[in-house]
Amino acid sequence: MTDLSHPIFARLYPRLDAASARAGGDAHRAELLAGTSGRVLEVGAGHGANFAHYPPEVTEVVAVEPEPRLRAKAGRVAARAPVPVTVRPGVAEDLDLDDASFDVVVASLVLCSVRDPVRALAEVRRVLRPGGEFRYYEHVRGRTPGKVRFQRCADAVWPFLAAGCHVSRPTDEWIARSGFTVRDERRFEFPASGANPASPHVLGIAVRD
Repeated sequence: MTDLSHPIFARLYPRLDAASARAGGDAHRAELLAGTSGRVLEVGAGHGANFAHYPPEVTEVVAVEPEPRLRAKAGRVAARAPVPVTVRPGVAEDLDLDDASFDVVVASLVLCSVRDPVRALAEVRRVLRPGGEFRYYEHVRGRTPGKVRFQRCADAVWPFLAAGCHVSRPTDEWIARSGFTVRDERRFEFPASGANPASPHVLGIAVRD
């Protein structure tokens, strides 16, 4: 399966992301992609919010997105990107791509919603060349008992409202256990108030062992 249709979410998400970008999300995406080079795979590219931030050292971006409406938007954004971007259907858990064929894999705000994140990380590792970088910007499980309880309660309804997104996943822990060496990582609250169950974020670089 390469298409996952979420028509309401696909209409709302670009507007929500635009507000997030103005609040600081755009700076996070720029930080995520700073210093990338070579051939890049972006999984769960959404409507193409990252495309404008790829530096000129990137020779090609292959962007995989399973939601057809978001993919169509990404295709239009790709035409204006500063580097060559090809948008194609696909899911992170089953990438139709060759082993060790990318220098960098990028995931931003996507591992919260994939159906099998551990399998998705195994696929990321498979398509990365040895020593290649996995760049990630994700919201993750909180570190306090109160926050975790809040997130688990939210996850009773949140996935139905946000196209399968789960706010309580320990994605950073899964990355560290999936055949990667975490080279650089920082955690932060975004938005800073912490009143949002999806506020704990992590932004990092891991290297394929």
